[in-house]
Amino acid sequence: MRRAAWIVTTATVALTGCGIAPASHQLNAAARTPPASRPAATPQPTAAPASTPASTVAPAVVAAADATAPPRLPHSPGGGPGRFRRTASGVLDGKVVLVDPGHNGGNFDAAPVINQLIWNGRENETCDTTGAETGSGYTEAQFNWNVARYLTADLRAAGATVVLTRTSNTGVGPCVTKRAALGNQAHASAAVSIHADGGPPGGRGFAILEPVADGINNAIIGPSARLGTDLRNAFAAGTGEPVSSYDGVNGVQPRDDLAGVNLSTVPKVFIECANMRNAADAALITSPAWQAKAARAIAAGLTRFLTRR
Repeated sequence: MRRAAWIVTTATVALTGCGIAPASHQLNAAARTPPASRPAATPQPTAAPASTPASTVAPAVVAAADATAPPRLPHSPGGGPGRFRRTASGVLDGKVVLVDPGHNGGNFDAAPVINQLIWNGRENETCDTTGAETGSGYTEAQFNWNVARYLTADLRAAGATVVLTRTSNTGVGPCVTKRAALGNQAHASAAVSIHADGGPPGGRGFAILEPVADGINNAIIGPSARLGTDLRNAFAAGTGEPVSSYDGVNGVQPRDDLAGVNLSTVPKVFIECANMRNAADAALITSPAWQAKAARAIAAGLTRFLTRR
């Protein structure tokens, strides 16, 4: 998921996602025809200021055990952030979890918005990126959104309140600075950013991206490392996915170039669930049953972390 700080012209967006795409994979956002499976983007909202609170959304009827389609959730205005109360009492009573499904389905058509430069705590990076894709055009934004919905249902059923950084897959952004701010404002007990990598086709596996101390996030380095360990162990056990063969060591990669962890004041990690450009991983990523399994594994890791602190 390494990002570079560059400005892309309004007419083009690099397919960067969770890995910088080689030149052969760069696409023109204006000319690109979205796959039929991806909904058309809604009108582009401007990035909301970091002080905007997440809206409170009433509990929805969910089907956490249904692995054929992700649970439905009500949308906040413009598909913006939402806060979802627990649906049952359980081991996570009183906990608040920030769930951040990376990227957004409308980003492909919003170069002027997502190419804005922001300060990530160390350097400039773009507001957001389009995300990776499988060889057949299944987008990372859709995968992230599906897993986030399954995960939200699982966490709420265990008693947690969940704050989502977006409540649809047809919007734009929010900027990575806003995603970090939402977790901070919610005083989240833990935060996880859900992604899938765009790595080399010959590599596969998942990786946990952990923060590196930069001043703002100094207090969360230790807790985030413990969260990362719990997530790595639970994801490996719950999905059978191997740790990444090309990113990090034993499934863990420290990162100092991501606003999401550089600017966080609550324990937070990213998880790259699999490599979208690897054929074996792509078959899993596009499976609703595996998406639900990935969400359950992430929920198990979060539960382990939150119940032993």
